[in-house]
Amino acid sequence: MLYSPQIPLPLGSTPESRFDNFVAGCNQAQVDAIRHFPDDNAPVLYLAGEESSGKTHLLNALCREERDQGRTAFYLSLVQSSAASIEVLEGLSGIDLVCLDDCDNVVGDLDWEEAIFHVFNRLRAAGGKLVFSARASFRKLDFKLPDLCSRLGSGLQVKLGRLEESDKEQVLRWRARALDLDIPDEVINYLLRRSRRHLADLLNVLDQLQRAAFTAKRRVTVPLVREILKR
Repeated sequence: MLYSPQIPLPLGSTPESRFDNFVAGCNQAQVDAIRHFPDDNAPVLYLAGEESSGKTHLLNALCREERDQGRTAFYLSLVQSSAASIEVLEGLSGIDLVCLDDCDNVVGDLDWEEAIFHVFNRLRAAGGKLVFSARASFRKLDFKLPDLCSRLGSGLQVKLGRLEESDKEQVLRWRARALDLDIPDEVINYLLRRSRRHLADLLNVLDQLQRAAFTAKRRVTVPLVREILKR
C-alpha cells in the first residue's frame, strides 16, 4: 500500500492525525465534507486554508481513514518540491486516494502542473480521487496550464476558517496531552495572552516547553514560558 504520512510538528511523539482528534471549531461542516469526499461523486477536492489551519492534519486523517477501510492512499507535501518528487507522481496509477499538500509551491511551475494533470487523468480513469491543498482560494491560484485549472476547479472546494480563541485553547490542551506534558491553566492562559496568536507559533512554544521541561527536569510554569518567549 502506498501511504506516506507526514508529522506536521518535528517531534517523534506527535500522535497520528485523525478526524477524532481534530479541533474543528467553526469548520465542522468543512471537516464533514472532507471526511465524506471518498464517497462523493466528485473526482477532486480543493482544500484552502491559511497556515496552521489544519490542512495537513485533515489530509493525513483522510489517508488514514482510507487505509483503515482497506483502500490505498498516498500523501505528499510539496513544501520542498523537487524533480524526484515529480517522478514519484508517475507511479500513482491504481491508488484510491492521492493527497497533494502545499500546492502553492508548485502552481505556476509548468513541469509540476503537467505532472499533476497526468496524475489527475490517470486517477479519474481508474476511479481514484485527488485532494490538493494550498493557502489561497482556488481563484487566486496562478495556473499556467488552463486544462489543469479547469479540471481541478470542477470538483469540490472547501475553505477552512480561523479558529476562535477557545478552539486554540482546545488545540493546545490536546497537544499537551499528546506530549505527556502537565501544563497548568495559568500557563495556557498566559500563552494565549502573551504569545503571538498564530497557532503554529503557539504550538512551537509548547514543543519548546516540553523539551525544556524534559532536559532541565523543570515544571512547566509561567517563568519558564517567559524564558522561551524571550528567545
